[in-house]
Amino acid sequence: MIESITPALGKEKGTPLYTQLYRYIREAIEAGKLPSGSKLPAIRALSQHLGISKNTVEAAYGQLVAEGYVESKERGGYLIQPLDELWNPLPVQYVEMNNKCGEASEVMNSINRKDRRESSFLPYEFRYGDIAFDRFPYDIWKSCLTQSVNDAAAAAPYGILGYGDRLGHLGLREELCDYVYQSRGAVCSPDQIFIGAGTQYTVSLLLQTLGLRQAEFAMEEPGYNGVRSVLAGLDCRITSIPIEADGIHVTALEQSTAKVAYVTPSHQFPLGMVMSIEKRQRLLKWASASDALILEDDYDSEFRYGSRPVPSLKALDYDDRVIYLGTLSKSFLPGARLSYVIVPRRLVPVMTERMANYSCSVSPMIQQAVWLFIKQGHYGRHIRRMRRVYQARYRALTDAVSSTMGERVRIVGDSSGMHILLRVPGRDAMELVALAEQAGCLVYPAAKHWSNPDAEAREFVMLGFGGMQEDMLREGVRKLSMAWFAR
Repeated sequence: MIESITPALGKEKGTPLYTQLYRYIREAIEAGKLPSGSKLPAIRALSQHLGISKNTVEAAYGQLVAEGYVESKERGGYLIQPLDELWNPLPVQYVEMNNKCGEASEVMNSINRKDRRESSFLPYEFRYGDIAFDRFPYDIWKSCLTQSVNDAAAAAPYGILGYGDRLGHLGLREELCDYVYQSRGAVCSPDQIFIGAGTQYTVSLLLQTLGLRQAEFAMEEPGYNGVRSVLAGLDCRITSIPIEADGIHVTALEQSTAKVAYVTPSHQFPLGMVMSIEKRQRLLKWASASDALILEDDYDSEFRYGSRPVPSLKALDYDDRVIYLGTLSKSFLPGARLSYVIVPRRLVPVMTERMANYSCSVSPMIQQAVWLFIKQGHYGRHIRRMRRVYQARYRALTDAVSSTMGERVRIVGDSSGMHILLRVPGRDAMELVALAEQAGCLVYPAAKHWSNPDAEAREFVMLGFGGMQEDMLREGVRKLSMAWFAR
């Protein structure tokens, strides 16, 4: 065991203490100064040695665990993991030479630059899609995984060691039925649910099994680019429908010839408004009158700050027109790669027949562990904790933006979810993203979620806040303000 480490920490450095400690340990591991197989000092001992809080040490260790540098052993401390040999990229001169090889090369280099930017560590990463990894109940999840493995061993050679149920783990589907009824007001049975590895995969499989390839889809404008890419990949015809203050423009939808509409009514992506009850009813009437289907993507409805939960569109669906898309990536763990679809009752025979040609894309053992996590009550408690955590982070972010940037920006989005948009009038988001990166901040241009982004769309920057603690959010906003407006 490593008895102690003594990094030079200081508030004058302008970086939170836990980040300074995390970086010191990470760099020491990469340099071989802290060998693999060794145990890091105990949290209490290191906090006393350095004169910092246990929470600071725990946050640094948690980040190291999340990135795979360290493994948390139950009652065994934090064990340094062996590092794989690093991949060496091509020399810069070679890349620059190949930039002259035409448009295709430039596209690939653009993608590679983006990948490098997102994979490299920046002190203030407003990364959309990150959850509060520092507050995740790792020990409980580890216990569920262990029990899942033990269950598998006991049931060998059958059960969850095989391919599993084609629709997904039956017990998990039963728990999901209870969950969507209690939290979203939707009534369904387990045979209406199938489980898949992420929203994009499940949408792709759904369209193929229901024979909707090359169908005409109505999509919100702007709307989630991930699903738009899936539709384009399946040669669907996409009709962009503008957004109003309370959601999709139903009159424009009624004037289209689309037979399927993809919507995000509980938290429009990316603009963040909530669809009014009147508009939800009009949307359902459109589906009935047009013999159409609605894909309701309910991606982060668990997290609302300051308003009552909004029932899902599926809860109002008396004519069996809504296909409900749910995910555990925001409310639980992205790495579980677990989403689910609730299909209308009348489509169950078709789905059951055609799904016979597919295997479930999520590991049966992971499904078993998630089922245990939900069944034992951990998921409900986790959601309640995370609401408080994300509410505090949302307020820290928005208060910091208001106090440091003032009238120079406009915060876009309802008080919910795990991201906000900033509109910076007269500024191009790509310039703002580059300035942010120079200041050590990762933010995103939002224009890709418009099918045809105009000058106004290019003024939007997306900031995720789920993965950053309040002090980091405040300091990150201060850095952004200095980078964007201190001239």
